[in-house]
Amino acid sequence: MAVSKNKKSEILEQLKENFRNSKSVAFTSNSGLTVEEISELRKELREVDAKFMLAKKTLIKIAMKEVYEVEISDELLEWQIAVLFSFWDEVAGLGKTDKFITKVKEEKMKWSASFIDGTIAWAEATKALAKLPSKDTLLGMLVWTMQAPISKFVGTLDSTISSFARLLNASKEELEKNGKEKVGDLAL
Repeated sequence: MAVSKNKKSEILEQLKENFRNSKSVAFTSNSGLTVEEISELRKELREVDAKFMLAKKTLIKIAMKEVYEVEISDELLEWQIAVLFSFWDEVAGLGKTDKFITKVKEEKMKWSASFIDGTIAWAEATKALAKLPSKDTLLGMLVWTMQAPISKFVGTLDSTISSFARLLNASKEELEKNGKEKVGDLAL
């Protein structure tokens, strides 16, 4: 179905706006995805502030050139192309899409390339990036790692204070039992 000039202009503007606002961009080659499968992927991507958009290769190339001043070769863009925009976390959208690719099998969808921090990565590098933990996961790991020594220190202090309290309590009981006012150097 032919797309009107106005519609192409509208899609181009959407692409450029998404490119400008993205922390990372990835391209997938698609063949035979159903509307339901695309809807499912889009729903999953919304959870991580990412967007999946089908577009003509020519419009993608123009938008990349205008926004990033980067030319994408035809080798990277085969089959029907979709663009994955990750707005908050560079790899969270890649991870969700990678799980989806595994689910639908690579004969329907596969990685073509990605563009992160001014660098184009081929399909294999993009797939490797998609395996990285998300920003939320990494931050959780960092907090846990930073918290562990503090937790151990607090545990040690608590144990020491508890031991000292038991000693004082035992000493007080011994004083009361023996009717003394002093046990060793402890005056109570």
